[in-house]
Amino acid sequence: MHGLVAAHAGLLQPVWEYRSLCGSIAACAGVSQPVQGCFRWGVCTAKRRDLAKGSGGITGGGVTLFIALYDYEARTEDDLTFQKGEKFHIINNTEGDWWEARSLSSGTTGYIPSNYVAPVDSIQAEEWYFGKIGRKDAERQLLDGDTGGGGCGPRPFGFFFFPDPHSTHYKIRKLDNGGYYITTRAQFDTVQQLVQHYIERAAGLCCRLAVPCHKGTPKLADLSVKTKDVWEIPRESLQLLKKLGNGQFGEVWMGRARGTARRRVAVKTLKPGTMSPEAFLEEAQIMKRLRHDKLVQLYAVVSEEPIYIVTEFMSQGSLLDFLKDGDGRYLKLPQLVDMAAQIAAGMAYIERMNYIHRDLRAANILVGDNLVCKIADFGLARLIEDNEYTARQGAKFPIKWTAPEAALFGKFTIKSDVWSFGILLTELVTKGRVPYPGMNNREVLEQVERGYRMQCPGNCPPSLHEVMVQCWKREPEERPTFEYLQSFLEDYFTATEPQYQPGDNQ
Repeated sequence: MHGLVAAHAGLLQPVWEYRSLCGSIAACAGVSQPVQGCFRWGVCTAKRRDLAKGSGGITGGGVTLFIALYDYEARTEDDLTFQKGEKFHIINNTEGDWWEARSLSSGTTGYIPSNYVAPVDSIQAEEWYFGKIGRKDAERQLLDGDTGGGGCGPRPFGFFFFPDPHSTHYKIRKLDNGGYYITTRAQFDTVQQLVQHYIERAAGLCCRLAVPCHKGTPKLADLSVKTKDVWEIPRESLQLLKKLGNGQFGEVWMGRARGTARRRVAVKTLKPGTMSPEAFLEEAQIMKRLRHDKLVQLYAVVSEEPIYIVTEFMSQGSLLDFLKDGDGRYLKLPQLVDMAAQIAAGMAYIERMNYIHRDLRAANILVGDNLVCKIADFGLARLIEDNEYTARQGAKFPIKWTAPEAALFGKFTIKSDVWSFGILLTELVTKGRVPYPGMNNREVLEQVERGYRMQCPGNCPPSLHEVMVQCWKREPEERPTFEYLQSFLEDYFTATEPQYQPGDNQ
């Protein structure tokens, strides 16, 4: 992957993405060697939010107009149904995720999700604007089924083209007077003008820009505007549609909340006595505030026993089942490392928030479309009251994933989560094999205390096994941070394993 653009430290990383087909190998021979005569490519640019056009969307009364970026179907009588392109006056934007607005086309007033709209004529309203997104997530976006395998990824102030499977970056530079350019021969007042210029002509780039990358509908923070503050809901408001699985402490269902007919949710039902309803509700207050695109979003709870936990629905189920019995059986090393990087990104957020997971393993990672991974069940382990679990050496306690200081002395920290992440890496590369094969919990605890560590699994590069071993350092403070692990895994094939060939059977 060719990288010709460097990041500007401290800037946001929004992305604008384009892709096209190009039939000319010669035009791009200087930067890449595509396999076939046609290849797909993408482009992305980035700039701060304050680059929105100063006068765009302002009405005569000085009020900013907002435009819908997506279709939305109302879930309650308090919010509005609207279509992409519909315009609004914002009446009250102090409610965070939900704004009170008046539609200019219908004249009706109600709540709209704030991440579904943007100021008219602003950068945020452009089809090619992808908001604050990291480089790896942009590449994932471009490699999913909707982009046809070509695409781009972000760097602040940068294009990059993506002829399968490599990318070439073009840095967008900022002039002292506020203008923008890729080459000094063509300078522009705004990024929009720069993008339009390269839509009309290649002008030294591999190809001219053509079709915006597909932008998926954003995730809502709540089931509806009514649950944004009062998210403890009655059991009768949930409809359980399909049982997805059984766990040690309950069941998992696909369902929906009444009034949100088209929106699937996951409902975890806990056996009575699993945990104190009061303690659960207190922990859920914290969980609801944790928001990251690599964490499963908590929507609502039923706190009376049996406790129900309502979260976003992930189409492929648990990572463990996906690896053992699903399409994960056919994944190669690059996809597995990318999934590990996603999990590390979610855990890096938990690390920054001074939170602890306590039960990090493949069974508690959920998989969605396009190999998106999200962390589930963070924080719940400490609430479980089952004797077979709280004894820490009982049959239900995940000894094989637990750091020795946590298993022996109950010292759970983010560093014990790092140990668990190292075990999770073995689950990934072995497609769901149980750690420490052939050993029971007691033997694992004894052997690990004596210094035993799992050997490098088959088809696992030594450099990846080395990071596992780093996660299993005896002294917790010697283990890496999740921030480091995220960076290491995201750059793995450019910085660590450059000799890897995509055709390798790994």
